[in-house]
Amino acid sequence: MPALWGVSFDATAMSGVVVEFLKSARSFADQGYRVHLDLGYDIKADKGRFFQDYRHERVPDWVELDRVDGIAHIAGYDSEFVAATLESVRRDEVPDTDRVTEALADAIVRTWEDREVALVMVENGTLPENVAYTKALYRAIARYGAAHDLGRYVLWRDHDLMWQSEPAKYGSFPYPATPPMVNSPHIHYFALHDEARRRTLEWMPQLRNLDLLPNTFTEPDRPGRPDFLQHHGIAPGTKIIARFTRIIPQKRIDRDLHLVARLPGTCLFVAGDTEEDPAETRKLRELAEELRVPVVFGGVLEPCESAGPGFSVRDLLAHADVVSFLTSYDYESFGNPVGEAIAAGVPYIASRYALYDTVYAGYEAPVLDILEHDLPTPEFARQVHELMTNAERRAEVVAHNSKLGTHTREAATDLVSTLFPPAMGPQVRLSVVLPVFDEAANIETVLRSLRDQEDIDPATYEIVLVDNNSTDDTVEIARRFAGTSPVEIHVISEREQGVACARSAGMEFAARRSRNRKDPGVRFYLVSADADCRVDRRWLVELLAVMDKDKAAIGVCDYYYNAEHFVGRPRLWDAIQRTLRCRAVTFSLFGGFPDGKGFAVEREAYEDVGGIEIFYQLQHGKFVNHLSDDWDFGIKVAGSGHDIAYAPKSRVEINPRRVDHAIDEVISGRAYGSDGIIVMRDIRPEAPPKTTDLTEAEALQAWEFSIKDFTPKNTVLPVLLTPSFLDEDAVIAFFGEELAARLATRIAEIKAETSVVDFLPIHSYKTPSYRLYLEFRDEIFARLRAAAGEDIGYPPPLPECFDAVPEDRFAEFVKYYCEDRESGEAHNYFGNGGVF
Repeated sequence: MPALWGVSFDATAMSGVVVEFLKSARSFADQGYRVHLDLGYDIKADKGRFFQDYRHERVPDWVELDRVDGIAHIAGYDSEFVAATLESVRRDEVPDTDRVTEALADAIVRTWEDREVALVMVENGTLPENVAYTKALYRAIARYGAAHDLGRYVLWRDHDLMWQSEPAKYGSFPYPATPPMVNSPHIHYFALHDEARRRTLEWMPQLRNLDLLPNTFTEPDRPGRPDFLQHHGIAPGTKIIARFTRIIPQKRIDRDLHLVARLPGTCLFVAGDTEEDPAETRKLRELAEELRVPVVFGGVLEPCESAGPGFSVRDLLAHADVVSFLTSYDYESFGNPVGEAIAAGVPYIASRYALYDTVYAGYEAPVLDILEHDLPTPEFARQVHELMTNAERRAEVVAHNSKLGTHTREAATDLVSTLFPPAMGPQVRLSVVLPVFDEAANIETVLRSLRDQEDIDPATYEIVLVDNNSTDDTVEIARRFAGTSPVEIHVISEREQGVACARSAGMEFAARRSRNRKDPGVRFYLVSADADCRVDRRWLVELLAVMDKDKAAIGVCDYYYNAEHFVGRPRLWDAIQRTLRCRAVTFSLFGGFPDGKGFAVEREAYEDVGGIEIFYQLQHGKFVNHLSDDWDFGIKVAGSGHDIAYAPKSRVEINPRRVDHAIDEVISGRAYGSDGIIVMRDIRPEAPPKTTDLTEAEALQAWEFSIKDFTPKNTVLPVLLTPSFLDEDAVIAFFGEELAARLATRIAEIKAETSVVDFLPIHSYKTPSYRLYLEFRDEIFARLRAAAGEDIGYPPPLPECFDAVPEDRFAEFVKYYCEDRESGEAHNYFGNGGVF
């Protein structure tokens, strides 16, 4: 079982830093990681715990408190050394720590080796409390990651940084004595909010792999214990202001005492270590007595995640009327108690500390402007009293804050699960990626078809569902389905809208997890499926059989429509079937190109070409995803020398809703846009679909656009990209020797004329493929009629602009027509994307 090693630079048994570590670590514990946590007693000098044994610290039972082996025996490393180096940092002097740093790095690596660490979480490591230890961590991460061939196995999160936590303590910008953050292939950095990210990049502009990861709001996992109030001597009916915090001057608990003095019948409950700063505790007790304020110092409570025998913060939250965070102006970063209050459905109050509006903009709470009023004012006390006593107002605030908090929590959870995905099952050899957006009506049927595959062990494949900002119950239905599925289902999210982005996110998620598999000779496949299509029961086994047999980099499925859906529409059905028959012919010859509805790619080939690339186009003044990411990806793979195989027995049933709901656009060849803009639009309107048949004129128009789109892409483009096809016997038999030779000659001429190295870029292959179609259309259609049937007919009429072009200059004007970027006429003529 792999281990997760967490290290906090906070040196406090229970702090916001540790609480956030536990929240993130919980998801990894659920994946099977053993969780070890170093509280940092041997890191931070000013807490008085250097080399102190763990005694009564309270953490969940799934966490083992741990520390670096042998650290107390490193010569010269003690609290005095750390305090001296911190003093150097304050003076902007770089301390000499090399010898201690090297010894620390060695000890860390030995400890990780012994614990079989596979994942590391560093909390507050950048804050220069201990320069030697931070440098040692960087060295240990590099050595250990290289030795074990690990990718980005380190989550490095800073809750506090020099400019937001006691700024006078850490020198001056740009902090010359602080170890710089390094661009490591093993580290992914996280900032808690936009301002922290901006300031971090201002300090370290070269830094990469820095994402936002706000503190998360974990919902209550159990109700509060009913004996909590009685145990602490609090009378029933007493209003409670809860404060869980370190009891130190910077937390300004005195403000809470002055507030409670204005609120009759109210008690202040302070959960924190009264021994951390005995002088501050004594001072607060004296103030409470002076103000005649009832206050309970309840000691350190167990974390919210704990279900142990002692009282927890969750018990306090369950009985609190309001949670307080009246802290110092320039001491706090995020404010963990506020997050815990939001998660528990309890109103909170706060001081407007320096970063409050950065972190909690949009949330509702009474906020004390401490730059104007150091202590609570009568008006502030009135607002707090209303929040505690007005049930309607209280419910409004809780509902508003909970809604915002839920969105933040889900975004943070999705980010961590995507960057640090769960381990892949030992037998899994393929991942099916399923992008979804508002597919609640179809998703269970689609998942069932993916689950119920014949002649394939459920343990050998998984499903990666990529939610692309669904607004319906798609994700909830998928999660329920996953709970009973023998095939493992992972649900991740992609925030950038577009099926191309979602497919790429799912492929990367699966590819990243499969890289850690050490199975020499075993091929791993990434498979694309469509959330509105159904796959046949032998879809996967037939696809894998062809790819394994041919050692192909890409496997392309066969697609079909259900004939029952087109009963009473023979003209439409005939047009569809003619296109699909042509497809079967050319795909058998060339392997075809992948379609997101169903294809597979071998992982090493996927990575060899850099994965799926997202193209952008301007539409109405805004950048939008180009729809043909799957097609363009196949072109990259084929152009890189990899083989594509066609698996005719691996079949996918196409959802006919595009034909039904967008039939007018299908007929006119604008189903995917116009003027060269190829985009997907939602074709799930509430209005019923059109189910009447086409007229003869409409059927002809639909067929002509379909075949004009099909032929350049599926008959011409393969030989344009891979001219060696024209030397193969089956291809020569299809084209005929004379036509095959002329095509080869003409392709070479166009390449020389345009001075292109290859035709892989999207705007490099479209123009020449259009030109070749127009120049050879009559002969190509003759070959299609011979192979697919006489009803394929003849080429659709040319655009009227060619009527006045002399025959001997036809190829010249074809070039001008196809390269015209201003009007997009050629794109519109060729239908601008697949129709059927």
